[in-house]
Amino acid sequence: MANDPSGRDLLFSVTSSDCRWDYYRGSGKGGQKRNKTSNCVRCTHVPSGAVGKSEEGRSQVHNKHRAFRRMAESDVFRRWARMEAARQTGEIAATEKRVEREMRSNVRCEVRDADGRWVREDTE
Repeated sequence: MANDPSGRDLLFSVTSSDCRWDYYRGSGKGGQKRNKTSNCVRCTHVPSGAVGKSEEGRSQVHNKHRAFRRMAESDVFRRWARMEAARQTGEIAATEKRVEREMRSNVRCEVRDADGRWVREDTE
């Protein structure tokens, strides 16, 4: 945990080194400059699988910033960030312990097949 300039503790941080960067040539309107330079950018956050891409600008640097921002604003990344925060604070471990305790204390178990019909426990 590192300190944030605002005085709060950071649980984790995501940087460009956590991502895989792909650069490729654009297509469509834009002329010779667009067709000859690899200024389009795809940013993939490896731990979460979130993807952001940008093809609008002529500058690779600007497209890289936009792609990173779009990746960070995606639903996939936000879900991953919530889970990572819970993992860092220990909430997941507490939940898993609570589920395990409930599973041990609850001897009644329902077994159903994919169609929702009851299945006898002694047959598999």
